[in-house]
Amino acid sequence: MSSRSVDVAILGGGAAGLAAAREARRRGASATLINRGPLGGDCTFTGCVPSKSVIEAARDGASFAEAFDRARRVVASVAATENAAVLRAEGVEVIDDEGELVGPAELRVGERRVRAKGVVLAMGSRPAVPPVPGLADADPLTSETLWSLESAPSSLAVIGAGPMGCELAQALATLGVSVTLIELGPRVLGGEEPAASSVVHDALTKAGVDVRVGTGLTAVTPATGGARPAGVTADGAVEDAPPGGTGHRLELSDGASITAERILVAAGRRANTDRGGLADAGVALTGRGTIETGDDLSTSLKNTWAAGDVTGLLDLTHAADHMGRLAATNILRPVVKARFKGEQMPRVTFTSPEVASVGLSEAEAAGRWGAKARVAELPLTAHDRALAADATEGYLKLIAGPKWPTGTVGGGRLVGATVVAERAGEMIAELALALRLGTYIGRLALTVHPYPTWSYAIPKTAAQFFVDIEGHAARPARG
Repeated sequence: MSSRSVDVAILGGGAAGLAAAREARRRGASATLINRGPLGGDCTFTGCVPSKSVIEAARDGASFAEAFDRARRVVASVAATENAAVLRAEGVEVIDDEGELVGPAELRVGERRVRAKGVVLAMGSRPAVPPVPGLADADPLTSETLWSLESAPSSLAVIGAGPMGCELAQALATLGVSVTLIELGPRVLGGEEPAASSVVHDALTKAGVDVRVGTGLTAVTPATGGARPAGVTADGAVEDAPPGGTGHRLELSDGASITAERILVAAGRRANTDRGGLADAGVALTGRGTIETGDDLSTSLKNTWAAGDVTGLLDLTHAADHMGRLAATNILRPVVKARFKGEQMPRVTFTSPEVASVGLSEAEAAGRWGAKARVAELPLTAHDRALAADATEGYLKLIAGPKWPTGTVGGGRLVGATVVAERAGEMIAELALALRLGTYIGRLALTVHPYPTWSYAIPKTAAQFFVDIEGHAARPARG
């Protein structure tokens, strides 16, 4: 069995793996990337790239076929920037094969052994399909299979109202599909502030989505008579459906039932930790089946790090990219290790309006600092750009906590923010930077922003920590 040694070996070619390989090369180290199939991972082929392409096409008034065709073109364009030929031209050795961890910083690939100063485990994740009776037999769509549709289903039931479920429910409804969104939790976007959930719930309803929260899926059976629009209920009884086609009857925990031609499962993801020989190599897992890591992304196995979805820290492409670079840095850095700080990672849900947030929620800040945590909010009805765009559904919230050693002087420091607006995803970057730097709230208030931009709302909101602004002033955070 042949063997070779490299500085950094990476198992997995998604966002985290690509970032780790490129960071290693940027630092002048050798890198071997092991991945079966095309590079790019879920984000490129089945996640961010196709979904955002369809969302934009829907907003542009495209048809279903035009939107999905755009998604395929954009996927091909993005994939061309990160394929094996591109990586090899950058000096990365790419092995198109399955790899298996056999010990500390050692991998087996077919008949070869790859030994490294450090290994980065970046095998990603896959859609989780809940064990609901009959669901698997209904051939449900997931983020991996949705994009293969050639024509629009007449009706669609979306299971799960997290970011993916909300984004696709709204976009597909805009494209003319009759959509029912089913969420077991009490509200859509359960990971965001309740007020943000309320705005998105209303936006989904306005788009024609039948939103069912606090409702679980209990069983799926074949519908008699074919498919009809999802969301039609009759207190547990299914009304007659038009003849022709195939459909599914979905039994819900509230006693109602609906029928839909297709089902899309958007109920979370499962880390690919059942691959790569992790158990035999001795890599410790959490109770959720993700890789247990320290804050430097090191695992229980010597000279072995993990990055991206397999860590279970944040299932976000930009977080995976950051983790990949951090893991490679720590392999090559002899003493002081870089730390992953998830609270500094912004997140965006690309509904209309968008929801973007970073740092602590208001309740978390109140629990940590009590009355020393303060909040300022600006409804978009008081924001000139939103008025000009006739898009006043939403708000901006800034959360401040004490800054050592000056406490609340200067307004304290920014510890959290939520933006619900048409350009929230662009606005959150400035706030993420301010949070990372521990910026005084006063500096945000004093930074001149061009008028009338969407980001002009930031200093207008920050100023509330010092004076009353058009009837709005900062208040203590509420738990």
